[in-house]
Amino acid sequence: MKIKKDLIDIEELILNHKNILFVQDIDGVCIPLVKDPMQRELEKRFIYSAKKLNKEFFVLTCGEHEGKRGVNRIIERSLKSRLIPKEKGLYLRGLGACGVEYQNNFGEVKFDGITEEELNFLSKVPKIMEPKFKKIVNDLFPEMDNDEIQKHIKKSICDTKFSPTINFNSLFELVGGDLLKRKRIQIKFQNMMNEIISEANSSGLNNTFFLHISPNLGTKDGIEIIKKATINDIGSTDIQLILKGALKDSGVLYLLNQFIGDLTGEKPFGSDFNIRNSPISLKDKISFCRKFIEPKDMPLIIGVGDTITSNKINKNNYYSRGGSDRSFLELIQALGVEYGIKNNIIFVDSSSGEVNRPSTQKNGFLGITDEEDFLKFDIVFHNGPKEYINWFSKIADKRFEIKNKYK
Repeated sequence: MKIKKDLIDIEELILNHKNILFVQDIDGVCIPLVKDPMQRELEKRFIYSAKKLNKEFFVLTCGEHEGKRGVNRIIERSLKSRLIPKEKGLYLRGLGACGVEYQNNFGEVKFDGITEEELNFLSKVPKIMEPKFKKIVNDLFPEMDNDEIQKHIKKSICDTKFSPTINFNSLFELVGGDLLKRKRIQIKFQNMMNEIISEANSSGLNNTFFLHISPNLGTKDGIEIIKKATINDIGSTDIQLILKGALKDSGVLYLLNQFIGDLTGEKPFGSDFNIRNSPISLKDKISFCRKFIEPKDMPLIIGVGDTITSNKINKNNYYSRGGSDRSFLELIQALGVEYGIKNNIIFVDSSSGEVNRPSTQKNGFLGITDEEDFLKFDIVFHNGPKEYINWFSKIADKRFEIKNKYK
């Protein structure tokens, strides 16, 4: 597949446009994918480069900012300080938990549109998971003793505040190339998470949560489709319990509202806008923007992600397309068309990490995108996060120089 624009032209456009906005995923983009989320690392030069872009940069991730597993702890480890990022405003500004958790550069967090009842249930979910996890592991690995199960619980159950998660990588390591067992792990834990949805419904929180599966094969009837493991692709590796409305494309609207508010002093969607009152469909989101955002206020947006899927269903001769970054990148691309702005879509190949994903270097775009795909990439970083960070740091330095030349 051809990348449709010359890299130099794209760079010139980004560097010289009056208002730009990076909206970027984190894991697999600037942090290499690892099997144990507690072992993630972020280069400190990326942190300083993001700071140089100031209000022209946001993260948009399904991970979380705060908590022991949060990106803020990774930043503190990278800078070897818990004080420096807070004093100098070096935390990554933007949305965590797929759009629920907003923070500024100083690590000040807010979460709008969530009730105490919802937070209370979410806080109980990791403990609800534990006995269910043990039962599944006893069934799959009857020889495993309790101490070993506890080790896997610590690695597999992510007790994040807004999006408690089950991660399969620890158990995947045990089965190696046993494809059937990998699939059994995926399906059993999907069933477990659906049981938790049912428990939420029974407790009075009906239609409050959904399951975000990463990576996925898109949605059917509003439910994300699990990507089963194959010989060349590990498939879905984690499932999050997420608040209804917490979608990355809705997060783009929240960030645009914040960006334009910073730029003009007035938020186009209002100061009370959050992901829970966002339009749902792509068409409605575009109409919503058209209604409230003046063309002069719309920035050139650079969307950056790594989790995009496209799998051909041979029996029906169509493609099942998904991935947790697809929706927000498609919205950014569509807004560019609607507003006549050359928004750029950047894909970072994250297959060089510890998690087995489709590789552009080995198989082209097989399993990632296809010729009929609406989503088109303007830049592809085949060599992964390190290559992207090199480019991003160069762009941030040059943009900083241009913006401050006449100050």
